[in-house]
Amino acid sequence: MRSGMLDFTIYGFICKTLEGLTYLSALLMGVFLIVLPGCMKDTHHYYPLPPAVVYDADRNAYHTVVIGSQAWMAENLRTTRYRNGDPIFLVTDSADWASAITGAYCNYWNLAANATIYGRLYNGHAISDGRNIAPAGWHIPSEEEWTTLTNYLGGELVAGAWLKETGFAHWVAPNMDAADLAGFAALPAGYRNEMGWFGNQYFSAIFWSSTPYDATHTWYRYMYYNYGGMYKDFYHDLQHGFSVRCVYDIAVGDPGR
Repeated sequence: MRSGMLDFTIYGFICKTLEGLTYLSALLMGVFLIVLPGCMKDTHHYYPLPPAVVYDADRNAYHTVVIGSQAWMAENLRTTRYRNGDPIFLVTDSADWASAITGAYCNYWNLAANATIYGRLYNGHAISDGRNIAPAGWHIPSEEEWTTLTNYLGGELVAGAWLKETGFAHWVAPNMDAADLAGFAALPAGYRNEMGWFGNQYFSAIFWSSTPYDATHTWYRYMYYNYGGMYKDFYHDLQHGFSVRCVYDIAVGDPGR
C-alpha cells in the first residue's frame, strides 16, 4: 500500500513537472514570436526597385542601373521636350546659341545621328527651367547626389574608372582605367561652348548638376580619356552645352559599401 502510494505520488510529481515545463515552453515561445518581428525589422532592409526602362516626354527609352543607394539612367538624355510637353528650343546657329537666355539643346556638330549614340547637349538654362527636362519620377542630380555617387565608388580620383564605357568604340585611347563596373557606360559626348563652338567629342564626358554656383554658373561633373577620375567644377557658364544623366527620385539599393 505504501509502495503504491509512493509510486502514485512520484507519478503525480512528474506529471505536474512536465505540465509546468510545457507551460513555460509555450510562454517562452510566445515571447520569442513577439520579439522576432521587431528583430527582423532592425536587421532586414527592403528597397524599392526602379523601372528597368524609363521614358522621356518624346517616348525615348532609357535603361537604368542601380549604384549604391541610387538609380541612374544608363544613357544620356535626348529629349526635345520638357516634362509637360513644351518644346525645348533646338539651336543650330552659333551666334544664337551664344545669345540664348532660355533653355536650348543641340546635337553635336548639328548632326541628329550623334544624338542617337551620345544623347543631346543642353545649355544651363534648360537645366534650371521649372518645366523640367527629366522624365517623371526622375530629376537632374544635385551636386550632393553626384558626390554620393563618387563617394560610393571610392572617391573622385577613381570614380571615372567605374563609370566610363570600356574600349575605344567611342572613347579615344588610352581611355585610362575605364572598366564600367557600375554599368553607367559614360560616353564622351563632348560639349558646346559659350561661343557656340563644338569640342572634345571622343575625349570628354561632362554632366550638368542642378546645383547653382552663382547666377551664371552651375556645378558640373567631368571625365576625360586620359585619366580615371571624375571631378567637379563650375568654371564654364550656363551658355555651355553639356550632357545630362537623370537620377531616380526614390532611394534604392545598398546605402553604403
